[in-house]
Amino acid sequence: MKSKNLSEKILRSVKSNGFKYIDLPSVVEANHIVQRSGENFRKFIFSFNDQNGSELCLRPDLTIVSCLRYLENNLKGKEKIFYSGQAYRKSQNKKDSIIRDQVGFEIIGSQDEKNDDKEIVNTSLKSLKNFKYSSGTLTVGNVEIFNLLISKLDIPKRWKLRLSRHFWREDYFNDLLKRLETNSDVDPTIVEVDKRRYLKMLKDDQLSIVAGRTIKEILERFDKKIKDPRKTSKGRNVSKIIKEFLRIKCPINKAANELNKFFKKYKINLVVDQKYFPISKNKVSKLNVIFSSAFGRQLEYYTGMVFKIDIKSKSKIINCCNGGRYDKLISDLGSKKQIPAVGAALNLNN
Repeated sequence: MKSKNLSEKILRSVKSNGFKYIDLPSVVEANHIVQRSGENFRKFIFSFNDQNGSELCLRPDLTIVSCLRYLENNLKGKEKIFYSGQAYRKSQNKKDSIIRDQVGFEIIGSQDEKNDDKEIVNTSLKSLKNFKYSSGTLTVGNVEIFNLLISKLDIPKRWKLRLSRHFWREDYFNDLLKRLETNSDVDPTIVEVDKRRYLKMLKDDQLSIVAGRTIKEILERFDKKIKDPRKTSKGRNVSKIIKEFLRIKCPINKAANELNKFFKKYKINLVVDQKYFPISKNKVSKLNVIFSSAFGRQLEYYTGMVFKIDIKSKSKIINCCNGGRYDKLISDLGSKKQIPAVGAALNLNN
């Protein structure tokens, strides 16, 4: 009953900001989820086959289902929508609930990026008034700044793509940084062994599968590696720059200044204005507002501004809201063009 009353209050609050309520299907095609989130995500979904043999699953994420709706209904232009319901996802922590009650709201198809980001954050803060808490933290990050930094670093293009693509996979990303530091992939002995394998594989069936990739794909990747080499002295320096960037954490009103000091220190041609962020006050209601350059690694589809709200209630820290910008999600799901989108979800389980 408590969750239901809380949900109804939040829904009224979101609706008062001009968002239109929509219903979302509880069951979607599993391939939409797996293609977007990767095969590793399959172990977290509840899937089954229908009478025609198609694999379906209970929705593990309301945002992806909302974007599928926009795509499949061939919708155009700006939409301000909100919805409520349950997402179903297994967790590595057996104590976590597999059912997540959420209220979500999104702005899709609008070109007014910065104002839309602010509106989503402000709508989240307004909805937060329905929660009982003593204090909390609003953490803001931005995946786009990380990707801009990577684009400016003096490393081969293949490494830039790799680091950007795997930013959200923290453990694997850290392994990539170790490879940069040790330069294991450009060690002369290892490269010589790879060359011998390369020459041998040229004679093999190019469509044969090895470790999940065709021989043709493996050869093309090695060919790029040979033509786009990395000097051994640069790997350690690049790894150092990235690690230092990811340690930047400060009150939100100092975010631009701290980032610009970092860019200047390493002679990186980037400048950030404080207006770039959706909020500049260090304190909003009972929340401390901070910027963290490392935040934003929870979901692969985030592309820009990201945020989360953690509150303290009865001496317990609760994550009650997560959101951000995902401009590439709808095109990744099949749209022929990129459609801007930003949104957030409030968690009602706690």
